[in-house]
Amino acid sequence: MSRKIVDVAAAVITRPDGSFLLGQRAPGTFYPGYWEFPGGKVEPGESPRQALIRELHEELGLRVQTAWPWITREHQYEHAHVRLHFFRVPRWSGEITDHIHSALSWQRIDAMSVAPMLPANGPVLAALALPHEYGITHAWEIGAEAQLAQLEAALARGLRLIQVREATLADTVRRRFAAEVVARAHRHGARVLINHDAQLAREIGADGVHLPAAALAQLDARPDLPLVGASCHTRAELERAAALEIDFAVLGPVTPTPTHAGQPSLGWTAFRELVTLLPLPVFALGGLLRSDLEPACNAGAHGIAAIRGAWH
Repeated sequence: MSRKIVDVAAAVITRPDGSFLLGQRAPGTFYPGYWEFPGGKVEPGESPRQALIRELHEELGLRVQTAWPWITREHQYEHAHVRLHFFRVPRWSGEITDHIHSALSWQRIDAMSVAPMLPANGPVLAALALPHEYGITHAWEIGAEAQLAQLEAALARGLRLIQVREATLADTVRRRFAAEVVARAHRHGARVLINHDAQLAREIGADGVHLPAAALAQLDARPDLPLVGASCHTRAELERAAALEIDFAVLGPVTPTPTHAGQPSLGWTAFRELVTLLPLPVFALGGLLRSDLEPACNAGAHGIAAIRGAWH
């Protein structure tokens, strides 16, 4: 017999240095000593955003200035079936005064020092490790040497996630180019996915594969690679990616692009509707620049993916 779902709002409260706040559950509660993202139950008549604002003020004394809808995950505990609506909170004010946790701790995703995490919150850490920009190569259009020069500049300014998408290059050229991208990216601590070619990704030591929508539809299981992304255009494709436990999706085009000339674009309203209540992070794609990051996050995107805009 299915249990009633309890809706909970949860906050990834961040500081400019990239650290985020966790709280340790107090004795006398379920899972005492476990760490969680702050938040609380959505009360009748409240939206998850309203609950988030109220809970953070009541529990921590914070006033939320910006709350970006992010991912929604369900988990069945022994005592309840919860649906966690995660928001990222990059701007807030007030002095933190905790009222319910045993302890609070600012953590960094690359240097976690507290454990264990609540089971429902653990998978969120993998999503947090994804950067907010996803650069997609177009050496087929500008040439391999020009693309590698743009890559070096982008890595120097902080780009940390790259897709090699070069299906039209000759095979030997594509392999040589992809291997060079991986080598240069890894020197900067960046990760690289190869479009549609898991075998090539394994051979050259890439971090994973990015699946076109057609390839996603044919899969019965997630590829056995550390990081897997997928291109999606519909809600059904997004849900398929989530069911296969793909790490992230890319959805677009949000605005018209030269790559998909003449194809209808979504706009931010439709993008928001398509990603609502999804358990995986989604990058917005389609004619976007770094200046589009905030509107993308306001619409529920994890960040932006770009072909030309990523390199300028």
